[in-house]
Amino acid sequence: MSTVVVHHLEHSRSQRVLWLLEELGVPYELRRYARDPRTRLAPPELKAVHPLGKSPVITHGDITVAESAAILEYLVETFPPPRDGDLAGLLPPPGSAAHRANRFWLHFAEGSLMNWLVMKLVFVQIPRQRMPFFARPVARAISQQVLQRLVDPNIDAALELLEQTLSDRPWLTGEHLALADFQMSFAIEAAVARSGSQTADRYPHLSAYRARYRARPAYQRALAKGGPEIMKI
Repeated sequence: MSTVVVHHLEHSRSQRVLWLLEELGVPYELRRYARDPRTRLAPPELKAVHPLGKSPVITHGDITVAESAAILEYLVETFPPPRDGDLAGLLPPPGSAAHRANRFWLHFAEGSLMNWLVMKLVFVQIPRQRMPFFARPVARAISQQVLQRLVDPNIDAALELLEQTLSDRPWLTGEHLALADFQMSFAIEAAVARSGSQTADRYPHLSAYRARYRARPAYQRALAKGGPEIMKI
């Protein structure tokens, strides 16, 4: 069978894919791509892999799969874990509460949380851009208003939901690790990076959950191979 190739952009969502492959014990080839040091965007070489020119994307023989959730589902369907053991719940049984929760969090990560985190990144950066000196106070004031009135409240609501969900379970779908946990890991790392040290005090269950997945040997191997998930701003 062909080897899975992970086209890995530094500081990107493809860290989720590396973690899952490490958990499954699936051999893979890691092809690394560096961001443009000025724009921080992906290099044009990724467009040769997929028309969007973004990461994550994998190739497996003549199959190309993009988008985190689609990749995670493809990998588990192609390399199913044992029916018993730590990874048995990666794809919960259809119709179960865990299956519904797994589907929700797979979509929530990008549909409801990451868009606000990206907006925060953008509006934090705006006042730091080159501009006439008299424009900087205006840019700073507008950015602060958008962050305080729109972006931060939505991020807080998402983190509160995570905190409530994790108050009575070790993983997002219940007692077993699921694809939802892989999908949400990058969003949580981004949220912690954007929220600072206050996260541990305000969201103790979420912080414990984060420590739990970061302590897994497979996660640590993925981190060692792929590098830090979140770029500094």
